[in-house]
Amino acid sequence: MNTLDKKIDFVVFFTVKNANPNGDPLMGNMPRTDYDGYGEASDVCIKRKIRNRMQDLEYNIFVQSQDRTVDDYKSLEARFNAEFDKKKDSDDIVAEKSCEKWFDVRSFGQVMTFQNRSLGIRGPVSISLAKSLSPVDIVTLQITRSTNGMEAEVGKTRSSDTMGTKHYVDFGVYKFTGSINCYFAEKTGFTDDDADTIKETLRTLFMNDISSARPEGSMEVKKVYWFTHPNKLGVASSAKIHNLVSAKIKEDVQKVSSYEDYIITIDKEKYDSYKNLGLDLKEIEGI
Repeated sequence: MNTLDKKIDFVVFFTVKNANPNGDPLMGNMPRTDYDGYGEASDVCIKRKIRNRMQDLEYNIFVQSQDRTVDDYKSLEARFNAEFDKKKDSDDIVAEKSCEKWFDVRSFGQVMTFQNRSLGIRGPVSISLAKSLSPVDIVTLQITRSTNGMEAEVGKTRSSDTMGTKHYVDFGVYKFTGSINCYFAEKTGFTDDDADTIKETLRTLFMNDISSARPEGSMEVKKVYWFTHPNKLGVASSAKIHNLVSAKIKEDVQKVSSYEDYIITIDKEKYDSYKNLGLDLKEIEGI
């Protein structure tokens, strides 16, 4: 298979409705927001979902979440030690075999700090923080359980853990961007087929992602803008390519409640100038 030899940039839009896309543990697991009220989802959160989709597509991954572990290893260290020997395997061998075996290492890279090593593998795929296009409303519900989790104190019928809160985003359209670097792809062995798989994971990002914080259908990828350059370096910087896609609220909309309340456009003049240099754009509907 051919190592990726054409730079790729992408822009992804997804919706959140009555769900918590990424809770902040320092804020009682409330949905993440910035100081201006714009919703956020960390790049780590998005990569976790991509890794989960990699697993769904039957790829081996190194960083498996605790509830989706498919082998007998309960830690990254145990998984690493099962593959490599401190005395026999050099860092070069570890890097090569890790990229060959684990798709997420080949894509995102990984820091290996096991067996007294300090090995950093830089991956070609980078993902940005996701941010909502407008400030979001956070709704907090007081909830109760119908049974005690712990024994109630003498003289009481309920324990203290029957009461709680649940937080969610009323509605929001979020955007994140990313790139695939050909020079790092050469180092990890990332191929054209791997890039197609990343595209598929983005298109189907929230499939098989159900939880109490994210009910089925509450998060949906709407559109993936996939830019392929004609060469390794690209016709323009990733920032300029990402900025070709812009979004604004329709003039007659008072309160955003759907994806269609936004006008999302491509800067046609700038895109045409890049297109003449070989840039290709595919607009892919999410699922």
